[in-house]
Amino acid sequence: MKETVVVTDIETQKQDHPHAISIEPSSQRVRVIVADLVIADSVNAKVLHEKGLDDVLYLPRKDVVMAELQQTDHSTHCPFKGDATYFSIPAGGERSTNAVWSYESPLPGAEAIQNYVAFYPDRVTRIETVPS
Repeated sequence: MKETVVVTDIETQKQDHPHAISIEPSSQRVRVIVADLVIADSVNAKVLHEKGLDDVLYLPRKDVVMAELQQTDHSTHCPFKGDATYFSIPAGGERSTNAVWSYESPLPGAEAIQNYVAFYPDRVTRIETVPS
């Protein structure tokens, strides 16, 4: 079941808008590996589709070994999702700096990714996906 994210700008809700966003449950088991550590393992991931960008897998924090992540001072702002907080993964060394992000207080309508995190694929050893 697909749920369309409602953002503050009514125009972005239209599927023909350049930044149309939708979020749906993933049908896959997702595992994130850094070095030899399984950092995340979830069958409850969500896929965020944003027109013009690659799909992003968001995993619930409860399925992530948050003790292996270290919050950094880095942050970014998305006008459609809100302010992102970043985390590094010390086990991954320099490559895994700011490898993880999360929207702690997403904008209205993007609440579906609150308490979820996403990983940059090129900053972890690998992200495995298999049917769940």
